[in-house]
Amino acid sequence: QVQLVESGGGLVQPGGSLRLSCAASGSIYNMYAMGWYRQAPGNQRELVASITRAGSTNYQTNYADSVKGRFTISRDNAKNTVYLEMNSLKPEDTAVYYCNARATIFSSGTWGQGTQVTVSS
Repeated sequence: QVQLVESGGGLVQPGGSLRLSCAASGSIYNMYAMGWYRQAPGNQRELVASITRAGSTNYQTNYADSVKGRFTISRDNAKNTVYLEMNSLKPEDTAVYYCNARATIFSSGTWGQGTQVTVSS
């Protein structure tokens, strides 16, 4: 099973940007879905963005309403890495961000350890 390691988190000013990386120990080429989730203290873990296989060659992205237009998820199969580009960051984006990989539509998925993102002035 794949092992995931997130990186790229840190402290940024409101309006700033961060790029998170999720490095997989194995190939993600055949993964059904890769996603980024986040969890703030006292809150449930929520889906931020996902990139899912659509057909045999295409991918479909999906974003939470709160991050649409600001965040972009992408995957580099050659590097076995998924990225989350975060722009125009807001204090409400502060959370631990987790990467998830699902091998099939029926899989619960594998989680990384998370990376802290703090948006504060």
